[in-house]
Parts: sequence; C-alpha cells; structure tokens
Amino acid sequence: MARKANNSLFLEEWLRVVSGSSISGSLVKQNSAPSARSIIQAWSEIRESLQNQKFDTRYLQALRALVSSESTIHVADPQAKLLISILDLRDVCLPPESYTLVLRLLYVWIRKSFRPSQALVGLAVQAIFGVLDDRSILQPALVAQSVLVAGAFACVPSLSGDLKLLSLELLCRILKDEYSLVGSQEELVPVVLAGVGYGLSSSSVVHYVRLLDFLFGIWLKDEGPRACVTHGLMILHLIEWVVSGYMRSNYVEKMSLFATEVLETYKTKYTVFAVFMAAAGVLRASAAGFSTGAQNFEIVSKLRNSSEKRVLSVAQLLVSNGDVTLPATQREGLLLKCFAIALARCGSVSSSAPLLLCLASALLTQVFPLGQIYESFCKAFGKDPIGPRLIWVREHISDVLFKESGAITGAFCNQYASASEENKYNVENMIWDFCQNLYLQHRQIALLLRSIEDTLLGDIEKIAESSFLMVVVFALAVTKQWLNPVVSQERKMETSVKILVSFSCVEYFRHIRLPEYMETIREVISCVQENDATCVSFVESIPAYDSLTNPKDLFTQKIEYEWSRDDVQTSRILFYLRVIPTCIGRLSASAFRRVVASTMFLYIGHPNRKVARASHTLMVAFLSSAKQSEEDERNQLKEHLVFYYMQRSLEVYPEITPFEGLASGVAALIRHLPAGSPAIFYSVHSLVEKASTFNADALQGRKSDPGNQILELLLRLVSLVDIQVLPYLMKSLAQLIIKLPKERQNMVLGELYGQVAESDDVIRKPSLVSWLQSLNYLCSKNKSEGSASTSMMDTSNQLAARL
Repeated sequence: MARKANNSLFLEEWLRVVSGSSISGSLVKQNSAPSARSIIQAWSEIRESLQNQKFDTRYLQALRALVSSESTIHVADPQAKLLISILDLRDVCLPPESYTLVLRLLYVWIRKSFRPSQALVGLAVQAIFGVLDDRSILQPALVAQSVLVAGAFACVPSLSGDLKLLSLELLCRILKDEYSLVGSQEELVPVVLAGVGYGLSSSSVVHYVRLLDFLFGIWLKDEGPRACVTHGLMILHLIEWVVSGYMRSNYVEKMSLFATEVLETYKTKYTVFAVFMAAAGVLRASAAGFSTGAQNFEIVSKLRNSSEKRVLSVAQLLVSNGDVTLPATQREGLLLKCFAIALARCGSVSSSAPLLLCLASALLTQVFPLGQIYESFCKAFGKDPIGPRLIWVREHISDVLFKESGAITGAFCNQYASASEENKYNVENMIWDFCQNLYLQHRQIALLLRSIEDTLLGDIEKIAESSFLMVVVFALAVTKQWLNPVVSQERKMETSVKILVSFSCVEYFRHIRLPEYMETIREVISCVQENDATCVSFVESIPAYDSLTNPKDLFTQKIEYEWSRDDVQTSRILFYLRVIPTCIGRLSASAFRRVVASTMFLYIGHPNRKVARASHTLMVAFLSSAKQSEEDERNQLKEHLVFYYMQRSLEVYPEITPFEGLASGVAALIRHLPAGSPAIFYSVHSLVEKASTFNADALQGRKSDPGNQILELLLRLVSLVDIQVLPYLMKSLAQLIIKLPKERQNMVLGELYGQVAESDDVIRKPSLVSWLQSLNYLCSKNKSEGSASTSMMDTSNQLAARL
C-alpha cells in the first residue's frame, strides 16, 4: 500500500479510496470520456473569454469540461499561464465557481508536469494570494483547493528554496486564517489533508511544526471537522505516505523532528485519535522496508519505537478507564474504533495486555455492536419507529470498520498468541460471554422482528454472521494454544467445553462451510471423547427442557411463543443433537436420562425434518452405545426409552418423522436390545398398527408412499428380529397381508421367500414354513369373506413346499 501511495498522482483521491470514504470529491461529474476535439475546444473558449473579457456560461462550461477530464488531460506551461492570467484579473467579475475550477486545473498542471516553469509557479502563488485577499469570493471549496495547490507547489522537487518557502507561507496563511472554512464540508477533508501532506513532504523544514500543529490540532477546534474513523484512516495513510517519502529521500532531520514533535511529546492541543493514527501510519511505513544506510536505520528504529510507545499509551488510557467492554464516552468509542482499524493495517506490533484487551473490546463493542443494537430495539419495540434504527444498522454494514472485521480479527489473534496465560484466559472469557449474549439477545430480536421487519432483521444478521466468523477464527487460535500434550488435562477439558458451548450459541449464523470451523470441531471433540466428566459437562450445558418450551424471558410476553418456530434456539439444539453422538460412549445413562432424553424426544417432533432426523440419529447412537461400568442400567434405560420413542415417532409420521430416521432407529433397537425384549415386541406392534391405519391402496403404492414404507420396513425386520420375536412378527404380518389386494399379496410373499431363502439362518426357515402354513389357514378361513384369494393360498403352499 505504501508504494501505491507514493505512486499516486492525486493524493486526495487516494486518501478517499484507502479510507473507504463514500463521499465523492469530484468538482464536476464526468458523464462520458471527453474527446480530444472537445478538450481543444474548451481551451479555445477559455482563451477567447480572456481576450474578450467576457466570462459567460460558455467559459464556465469549458472549465467544467476540462476539470471533468482531469485524469486524462495534460496541462502544459502555456495553458497554466492562461489560467494564472484569469486569477490575476481584478476589475472583472468572474463566476465564483470559476476560481475553484481554475485552481483545480493548476493542481493538475503541477502534479503532471515533470519540470514546471519556476517563473509560472511564482506567478501562480502571487495570484492565489491576491484571490484570497478578496473575502467576498471565499468559499470552502475555493479555500480547500488553495490549500491543495499551495501544498503541491511546495513539494515539487525541482523548485527553488525561495519558491518552496513562498508556497509554504501561502499554505500556512490559509490554514491559519481560514481554518473554519477548511473543515466545514465533509468532502473537502481529504483535499485539505492532501495539501498539508504535500507541504509536510517538502524538503524544506520551514513551517514544518506549524503544519503539524494544524494537522493534529484542527480536530479540537469548534469549527474543525468532525472526528471519525474515516478521517482517522486518512491521517494514518497520509502519514504513511509522508514518512515513506522521508525514508526514501533520507530526510533524517524531518523524521527526527516528527518523532519529537508528534510521538514523544504530549501536547494538549493535539487530538489523541489523530496522533494515534499517525503513529499507526509510521508503523505501516516502517514495515515497508524503505530504510537505507546505518543513519537512516537508526532513525527509522527510533520512529518505530516511539510509535509503538504512543500506541501502547492510548491502549493504557482506554484500559485505565474501567471495563473496556463498555466504552463510557463517545470519545472512547471512537478511539476503540480507530484502535481496531489501525492495528489491522499497520502490521505487526509488539504484544501487550492493553493492546489485547482493547482489540477484544473493539471487536465486541464497535466492530460488532450487537449488544447495543439489541438493547436499543428491545427497549423501543412497539414504541418508537423502526426507520432510524434501520438506517443506523445499514450504515454500520457499509462502514469500513465492519468491512475490515476479518483483518481486525487477525490482528487480535496475533496479539492473543503472544499474550500471557492470564490475559489469554481473560479475553477467551470475553469472547465466550459474547457468544452467550449473542444467542440470548438475537433469539429475542428474531422472534420480535420475524415477518414484521425482515429487512432490518437481515441486516442485523449480516453483522452477527460476520461475528460468527470472528468467533471461529479465534477459537481455532485458542485450540492451537491449549489443545496440545504439554497443557494440563483440566485446562484442555475446560477450553474444549467452552468452545463447544460457544459454537452452539452461534450455530444459527453458520451458513457456509469453513475449514477453520471443521478443524476446531475435530480438535475439541477429540478432547471431549477422552474424558467422562468433560462429556457430561458439555451435555449439561444444553438448555433445560422447560426453558425450551416455556421460556420465562420478558420478551415472550410480547408474542405468542412457539418453541418449534424459535429458529435461533433450534439451531443451537441441532448442534447438540449432532455433537452428542460423537461422545455418547462417555455419557452415563443417568446423565442421558436426566439431560438429553426429553429434549431429544421433543425435537423428534420438530417440523424441520433435518432437525427431526438428527434426533433419530442421536437415539440410534445411544442404542448402539455401550459402557461396561453400567451395562445393566444402560440396557434398562434403552428399553424404557424405546416405548416412548416409537410412540413419539409414529404419532407424527409421515408429516414430520422422516422415514430414514425411523427405519434406522428401529433397526438399532432390534440389534442392540436383548433378545425377546418387550420393547421389541412393542415396536413391531406399533409399526403394524401404524401400517393398518393406511388403506390398501396406500400399502400397494409406490415405495416412497408412507404406508408402503412401513410395510417394507416390517418385511426387512424378518431377517433382523430374534427368534423369539419372529413368530409374533410373522403373525402380525399375516394379519396385515391378508388385507392387501391379491397382486400385492403375492408380491409380498415373493419378497419374504427371497429374503429367507437366500439366508443361511437355518433357524428362521422352519419358522417361515410354519408361518406360511398359518397364513394359508388364515386365507382359507377368510376366503368366504373375500379377505384372501385362492391365488394367495396357492402361492403360500408352493413357497412352503420349496422351503
């Protein structure tokens, strides 16, 4: 960036870009690229106007056309002489705007000329002195352009010392006499700063301190510009540009003077935020490596050390004022914002506790001011209009501070990596608390604004989604610090649980697949899987059942609360449903019964099938798990839970319960419950009873039809259930099959025959033969009632004979 700055033709335009300013500084809007002919015609109109002393609308349009083409045109010395002649006019009434446009063209001339005429520069400076003496024509834009041109003149390398001095005198006079006009319009700030920057970069040291006094003191004046992050960034990059020039040109005296006057001396007339951003600009310039020679290296080192000390002093100032998570004044809020963006741009800075704490505070209160947003909306909900708050949130999203949240997070993680263990622990807890508050507060705002102010809610969630990325990147940095063999088991376990709980709180905002997220999850889960107590600690952090279905928060009094429509809460529970199976073997049966079971059964009935499926997967994981120290208790709980599992699953099938989840759950309970378990008999009975609720057409339809899915599942169970349950299953199937149309009856019998005939299980074959004979008996008994066909009886007899 520093090299781009030094190659920038128009410094003020570069300052606008790097500061993220959305305000255009163009004097004239350019609609299309000008042609060479139109440019020649414009100069002709100006020359003719000067000769005839007639400055009408054509003259003004010509100036506008040239200024709108400033990026492409070249102003030669003869044309500059023409412009200076216009400024020298005293007895002619010119349009006020024309003075500003003429000065802009002179700026284009001086910035693009390789070696401008020194005589013309002298004439131009004198002419500007004369223009500024006429108070009747002074306007903010004219003053700002005068500052810019005077500064640009002063930094021309080929200019004589006398002309540089004259230009600097002009610059300082304007800044002293007209400072109230300088800061009166936002779009003029980069123009004025660029003019001062040009003056500071001049080889002359005359008036140097006066320029520094203006640059760092104007923000304290009542008529001065409003201090903001955008202006702070302009100062940062302006000083980067100036100091980079010093380093390249070996201006040792100026570097030493800058260090003494700005960085090492505390002046009450200097604004803290401006000096701080200047220090960051020095750090950025010094990181670019322009230094050459031993003397230069020494002064650059001094500059850097002084800058780091100044940055640290501001951090200590903020920390000393109390809780850095709650900036007490607007000034402190601005400092925190500048602190965050400066450390994100200035490169590496020596680690210290105040820097780490300030960065953490800046992220949690300024970059992601979600706490302020939520508090504001909850207090004003139903009272004040939403519009102003919508503007505030949208402005923050477009702000440069928010756009650079990733770089700020990177600077924060760098500081964290070098911090002491105590400071690491402090900022970790700040982030984890932020996650908890984010969950609680966004849950409220989402319920209040959903379908009422979706646009506003979407903007708030953009900020929250970005904060999720910050949490993930930081959590990965934490795992690299603590999840290694040399760290105590207690610290590793505590950190793992806190990360998992924090991730559950921000899960709602995870919309993309992040490698950092997956890597962190793998690391912390592997730690949780090593220890029973850690597993229980994590599981016990799941919100209580009562709080899920009937929260006592005040906000629920404002709406009709439905747990299944609470999307933020659902995302958090879904996280638990997915993570608990990975460590289910470490979880005791009593903990599963006490903490997990009720929530799992609640979300089996969630209308979101993804959530319901995850609940079934958790049930499967528990049924499949084993823990030698409590085998009997665990098996007893499995059998107990199966009864409610089948009831809960089938009562919402097929509307909610996904068949894949149900099928996996039934298969798991049959495989892992003891042979002949009453729970298995109950499960078979429940499935048959559910299948009976579908009519014959549903049972013979497509495989994806709900009734047919249940029937297919029952058929698969023939090869899964133990020999004690098999007769009951077959009897139940027979009663179900005889109600089917004859085509479907034969098809089902064929499927059963193929399933058992291909099996090596010699125990099941006699049972199937016996069942086919029983089915034949039922068919003959019900034939007179039309329940079965002769074809089915023949088929069953044939199959029995073949087996």
